[in-house]
Amino acid sequence: MRIHRENALLLKCVDIPLRPRYTFNKPKKGVNKVEQLKEKYGFFVATSMVVGIVIGSGVFFKADDVLKATGGNLGLAIFAWLIGGAIMIISAYTFSVAARRVSKSNGLVDYIEAGYGKKAGFYTGYFLSYIYFPILAGVLAWISSLYTTTLLGIENLLWPVAVFYLILIALRNYISPILSGRFQISATVIKLIPLVFVGIIGLIVGLVNGTSVENFTEAATIASGGGLAAAVLSTAFAYEGWIVATSINSELKDPKKTLPRALITGSLIVVGIYILYYLGLSGTLENQVFLDEGDKAVSIAVTKLFGSFAGTALIVSVIVSCLGTLNGLMLGTSRGIHSLAIRREVFNPKYFATVSSENNAPKRAIVLSVALSLVWGVIWYGNFAGWFGGFMDTSELTIAFLYAIYIAVYIWIMRTYKEGTTFQRYIAPVLSTLGSLYLVFAAIQKDMFVHFLVITAVVLLIGLYSQVRNKRNLQKS
Repeated sequence: MRIHRENALLLKCVDIPLRPRYTFNKPKKGVNKVEQLKEKYGFFVATSMVVGIVIGSGVFFKADDVLKATGGNLGLAIFAWLIGGAIMIISAYTFSVAARRVSKSNGLVDYIEAGYGKKAGFYTGYFLSYIYFPILAGVLAWISSLYTTTLLGIENLLWPVAVFYLILIALRNYISPILSGRFQISATVIKLIPLVFVGIIGLIVGLVNGTSVENFTEAATIASGGGLAAAVLSTAFAYEGWIVATSINSELKDPKKTLPRALITGSLIVVGIYILYYLGLSGTLENQVFLDEGDKAVSIAVTKLFGSFAGTALIVSVIVSCLGTLNGLMLGTSRGIHSLAIRREVFNPKYFATVSSENNAPKRAIVLSVALSLVWGVIWYGNFAGWFGGFMDTSELTIAFLYAIYIAVYIWIMRTYKEGTTFQRYIAPVLSTLGSLYLVFAAIQKDMFVHFLVITAVVLLIGLYSQVRNKRNLQKS
């Protein structure tokens, strides 16, 4: 199997690796995918991949949520960012151990299948394609729209603009995967600009005028928080995406050394940038203002630091960053659906397995990915419209569910990795499991956790039904 260069690049920009068993071009006879991939990437490429994928919209979107969860206590909020970063670092290292054992370029689903069989792999792939990716795509469309409408002063068009962004990104993938790939690369570079500038300049300003010291010594007034666990769960949204680096394991030079070093180094860089950015915000805005303004605080902070023109330019870069992440998520949804269709594990598999002869894009799967993202987007809208009597934070709950899946990988490593060191086989997986359990514990405390659990179970049962039905139809034919 040989995936086109542009699509391979895009798959690596998605937050979680897929299991793309579909074929764009027929491979040479007797040559499998792993044999076709050459060891061509070094430490710096792998490290930059981790940094570029993880840093997206979460650090902008969740900054105020972390402070709110800690009851306005800035020191505790910084601690939450550190705990979330530590969970990411140790989890990334443990997954590098799994990547050594499974040299395929498909990541999480392959690890689950290796440890627990094809049916477990199917459930994982179905969860990613029908729940995880489209949920985050819907939320990212909303975040992109939030910053856009705030910048343009058209807040009343928040939801129509969110729908427009979803359709726009889908059309880009539908019409030109090459253009989509170039946009993804540009967005990766642009997204670093506001973080570094706000972090450095905001921290200096805060130390000079005393705002930073005041924020650390005086907590804001807030009716309710949620606690440290809730704050850490919010940071998980910002730290998500590191696992994609395992998808190029078979293409790394000396992968047994390169991948662990890249995962840890890249994770440390991300944590450092996030903490710097958060300190920069705390040096620019008082805690109370930060909480009162919520997601608009970033816009206010950059305008206060750099003036209206520079502030506007930085907000535009935030929007581009969010759209870049949305681009990857939409691609992840469509490619995941197509992969499941190829294996006859969705409704009407022949229809969704079709690939365009013009640009090798699974156009029908892309259309379905838009529909799924819109459905989950409507559920996200229902939170603000008061439909549920509570707030079903799908953006955090779905990530916690993913970390629950990670636990299965850690158990598999502890059970079977006899050739590894004590740290690789036991210590790292145990620490990673504890981190995942902590995030799951935080999710259980969230409003409407049970409701989301039931919805997830129903969606997975629909997937199981479609798989069983397709097998029966195949046997009859």
